[in-house]
Amino acid sequence: MSHHGVGSRPVGARDRIECAATAARARPATTAPQTKTGPSRHRQRSALAFLAAGALAVPLLAGCSSDDEQSKPLAVQDIAAVGRDVVAEGGTLKMAVDAVPETLNTFQADADAGTTRIAQAVLPSMFTIDAEGRPVRDPDYLESAKVIETEPRQVVLYKLNQQAVWSDGREIGAADFAAQWRALAGKDSAYWTARNAGYDRIGKIERGANDLEVRVTFDRPYADWKSLFSPLYPKEVMGTPDAFNDGARRKLAVTAGPFQVARIDTAKKDVALTRNPRWWGRPAKLDEIDLHAVPREKRASALADGTVDVADIDASEAERIIIAGREKGTSMPLQGAGKTSAKKLRSWALTLGMDEEKLPDGPKKLGRTIAKWLETQHELRDFDVRKSLEPAYTQLALNGSAGPLADERVRRAVARALDRTALAKLVLTPLGLPAVPVGSHVALSGQPAYADSSGALGGLDTHEAQALLADAGWVAGGPIKAAGKAAGAETEKKGAKGDQSDGGHDGQFIVGEDDQDPDGKDTRDHQKDHAHGQPGAYAPKGTAAPKGVQAASAPLAKDGKALSLRFVVPSGPGSETLQSVAGRIRQMLAAVGIQAEITKVSDDSYFKDHIASGQYDLALYSWPSSAFPATDARPIYAKPVPAADGSLNVEQNYTRVGTDQVDQLFDQALGTLDEDEADGLLRKADSRIWASAGSLPLYQRPQIVGARKGLVNVGAFGFQTPVYQDMGYLKKGAKVSASPSKG
Repeated sequence: MSHHGVGSRPVGARDRIECAATAARARPATTAPQTKTGPSRHRQRSALAFLAAGALAVPLLAGCSSDDEQSKPLAVQDIAAVGRDVVAEGGTLKMAVDAVPETLNTFQADADAGTTRIAQAVLPSMFTIDAEGRPVRDPDYLESAKVIETEPRQVVLYKLNQQAVWSDGREIGAADFAAQWRALAGKDSAYWTARNAGYDRIGKIERGANDLEVRVTFDRPYADWKSLFSPLYPKEVMGTPDAFNDGARRKLAVTAGPFQVARIDTAKKDVALTRNPRWWGRPAKLDEIDLHAVPREKRASALADGTVDVADIDASEAERIIIAGREKGTSMPLQGAGKTSAKKLRSWALTLGMDEEKLPDGPKKLGRTIAKWLETQHELRDFDVRKSLEPAYTQLALNGSAGPLADERVRRAVARALDRTALAKLVLTPLGLPAVPVGSHVALSGQPAYADSSGALGGLDTHEAQALLADAGWVAGGPIKAAGKAAGAETEKKGAKGDQSDGGHDGQFIVGEDDQDPDGKDTRDHQKDHAHGQPGAYAPKGTAAPKGVQAASAPLAKDGKALSLRFVVPSGPGSETLQSVAGRIRQMLAAVGIQAEITKVSDDSYFKDHIASGQYDLALYSWPSSAFPATDARPIYAKPVPAADGSLNVEQNYTRVGTDQVDQLFDQALGTLDEDEADGLLRKADSRIWASAGSLPLYQRPQIVGARKGLVNVGAFGFQTPVYQDMGYLKKGAKVSASPSKG
């Protein structure tokens, strides 16, 4: 949900949730298939998140918190922050990315996180995001920007830094603003744009009193005007459809940041950024920043062999770095490995924390594998783990378009069966991060619009969950038709596209039920069951349930069908945490009689073939937070509308449930220039979204980064836009405790 960066939600029209405080003030990466989900309006969306809608009547003032209570970020950034005076001059920083970007134009549909990183380093942004998730003026480009008129129309006057020039020497000015507006306004279909929110409200752009002033007049008021022109592309990129569509995919001939794009090498999977000789701001400390594509599962090895200096990593790789720093378990000699039994070597490898699935057979191969692992461990002693909370949250999405979850009572029962605090602890406590459930769909703690509105739905209450299910007609002990299918989304056939996990089988498994393939082979993945030390996540039969998990209630049925929901999770590397969370949710639902069939699907298939197309009942994914929630959350909760061809236009609302009332609240928030009023309207919308129980925010995602020791002003940034010109290596003899300064 981030204008600089995932999401889903909706709300019921019948509920009359009114917060006293808000009344006084008046206030989630992948494109979808042929369901007309609409183009993404977000720069980068982690492919993991969704939602739904509806609404039972809820108590007046439920879930409201005082607007006077200023929230704070749950975790501070961890970037080894120092002042520029102790950062050495020169050097190359190699950063891991998921892939070499397909385009350098952030406004195209296939833009990704790499596209965003490059744009942040080489292009102007009128506003960046600070450590609390708020937009702040970037003085390198902007002396001031303010609303100077509201009647008859909103007018914003930008006064540019007089030193701000493009790399070809031309001044940044009104012509660039106007070209970007015309390209993104959505009026010329020749421009293949992925998003145009805000630009479609502009009526005209003109030069101000001089060349350094840009006057932007809006046809309709726009609260999130600070989201515009960040990044700003030169008129050479935005001026024609051909230049926009193709010209900036593999090169940016003209830039205006502390760095410039020097080369893109798809064969070597590298993008090299070098200092911009025409940069007028604080000079970059580094000579070069290289973005190198490294698969997630190979990040630790890439750090160890020097391929990269900094990389986003998962919890298991972080543990390897921490263990390496303690020099734990590296003393056993391997000279006699060939004479040591494979059983002993395997046992020792497991005590080191090695992945049993990746251990070969035979003592010689085992010995070589262990030796290589220890060599990597030795090199990892040169790295630190830096961690914070990512500006994104993971949610449980409930598909309300069909099946049992089309009934709001069943969705609310699912929500009341969940212990969201326990789920947050499952993920965050082992990492030493604050395990606080997310209480809002539109903002995260620390941002102005944040308020915990989850009380509009209510917390864990299994008795209430069972009462809701009974009211919806789901009762225990009812007859179930033989060979009947789950009441939820249709179970896919074996071998269906994207579902060939577990050796080509359909990937479906329910703890405690028959886990054998037709040949009698156990298909459960016992190693992943315990990947995060969470007994019962996918435990074998007979494994004790984790502490605090209730015993399963009798299965529920209605009209001869069991209440069984298809729970889709990704199966690729790095998905172990989501799988563990899904396993715990399955247990919580079983305690009230709801069966959840967990289906692991390939990462490539997960979003396109399941989430965006609506082929799921339950799913886990993440949305980024946004400094501009009125703009960015709106399409996630928009009421789906039928298109002319009979399809359903859901925008980004992949649970396909929404209401006119929520749409109206977002529209009102978008059209007011009073920030307090906008925040109040967004909180009202959020309360209604909670009440509908379509999307349940669980926890803020952990942000874990492995970084070479001595590398400063880089790491887990949290909300903040990275400051690329301040990144570098610590001067010899200096300490990280130095106070940051602008020197």
